[in-house]
Amino acid sequence: MDSQKEALQRIITTLANKNEELHNFIDTVSHTLKGVQNNSSKVISDLEEEFDSLYSVLDEMKESMTNTIKQEQARKTQELQNQLTQSTSALESSEELLEFANTALDIKDSEEFAKAAKQIKDRVTMAPAFRLTMKPKATDNMTHLMADFSQERRIIQGLRFLPVPRAPEIDVADCVVADNSVTVCWRMPEEDNKIDHYILEYRKTNHEGLPRVKDERCWEVLDNIRSTEYSLTGLKFDSKYMNFRVRACNKAAAGDHSDPVTLETRAFNFSLDSTCSHLNLKVEDSCVEWDPAGGKGQESKIKGKENKGSGHVTNLKNTSRLFLSGIATKERSGTPSPKRTSTTRPPPVRGSRDRFTGESYTVLGDSSIESGQHYWEVKAQKDCKSYSVGVAYRNLGKFDQLGKTNTSWCIHVNNWLQATFAAKHNNKAKSLEVAVPDRIGVYCDFDGGQLSFYNADSKQLLHTFKTKFTQSIVPAFMVWCGGLTVSTGLQVPSAVKCFQKAENGLGGSASSLNSVPQ
Repeated sequence: MDSQKEALQRIITTLANKNEELHNFIDTVSHTLKGVQNNSSKVISDLEEEFDSLYSVLDEMKESMTNTIKQEQARKTQELQNQLTQSTSALESSEELLEFANTALDIKDSEEFAKAAKQIKDRVTMAPAFRLTMKPKATDNMTHLMADFSQERRIIQGLRFLPVPRAPEIDVADCVVADNSVTVCWRMPEEDNKIDHYILEYRKTNHEGLPRVKDERCWEVLDNIRSTEYSLTGLKFDSKYMNFRVRACNKAAAGDHSDPVTLETRAFNFSLDSTCSHLNLKVEDSCVEWDPAGGKGQESKIKGKENKGSGHVTNLKNTSRLFLSGIATKERSGTPSPKRTSTTRPPPVRGSRDRFTGESYTVLGDSSIESGQHYWEVKAQKDCKSYSVGVAYRNLGKFDQLGKTNTSWCIHVNNWLQATFAAKHNNKAKSLEVAVPDRIGVYCDFDGGQLSFYNADSKQLLHTFKTKFTQSIVPAFMVWCGGLTVSTGLQVPSAVKCFQKAENGLGGSASSLNSVPQ
């Protein structure tokens, strides 16, 4: 019976997975079908635009060449018209002179005849008919303005759709995911010397496998990539995976996308848990600041209630006792109190934010670490007087300060009165003889029982705790008079991995604070 149930459960799981795949495939096909319709309309519109542009060029060329013919016609017409006018005038003059000469032949008086002959001779010498060129200045031939478009016609008749580049292929084996950067490599299935550039598209996702149409994030586009690889740097890995696809482009056309690939970009992400932090801390997702007035509103409400009724004297006594206890706690603590009266606040009413109280100015991360290797970074404000960075079990006491118990590990920076930099655990401190870095990197190997702190910029090791974590841990922070900014979604840096590998090969890092908490 049990085996049949297990078999049926496996069948149900298989069917559920297949149904999910089919839903995703249906979405993909529907999206593709819609894309075919939209893209077909677009390319038709583009083609009409190209032909309209070609028609426009032909019309312009036709008008230009027609104008050239008309100008040549006008030039020749003008020249021939001028010749015709001059010749007509010369002909009229010549005919008049001929008539005068014929009349002179009939003159009987020798003296009159001689005079007429001399006059005719002088007029013949100056006659326009004898000074004109009897050759037309222009011919009627216009064939020099004839056009032969046979070659162009063949070109136009040979118009075809542009050759489209083939889809590239992403080489998954050559892709590198490291140090919050991703290097994507691809190649063309066959050589194409007309490729001008590539377009890389990517998006973050929490789904393994092929991209989903109905995903929560849009594709980001990187254009004009001139090589067959590209590195995305400075990423925050706040999703489990990233999808990538690439397409090749020549001068005029873009090819199909490559088959998409999904690369794992898993990293440790957490926010600061404002619901359980100390009332004197102002907490946002990745920032925490000291707020000395943070609990005053709650204080006044409680005090108002205490001032009513017969319990007034008793509550004053309890308050005085708590005040003295707070002073004693301050004297034992490495964290100074900005105002001695800040610890006189009675316990908050039920339901308020009272996870930490007293001088435990603590805020925890909202995500637990139960296995694996993780890394995050912390940057303090320049004027921060005192802060601690580390990890703790969730059962850290409400009055406990980081490093003062066997359930918390941290490095502590104190810039108040006398500057100190120390590693703390189980109420023991080890002074760190190095400069306090601008950013502190925290590396946690839960399974290996190791917690290391680094200069986040130089990757210099500051301190290492060796222990055995017996339950899940959370990032933990203490702030007094200042603020911290936490950077998450970071992979373990390659430099830290190499250092840890070398250290483990040498038998681990020696530390006077190594312990196995109970």
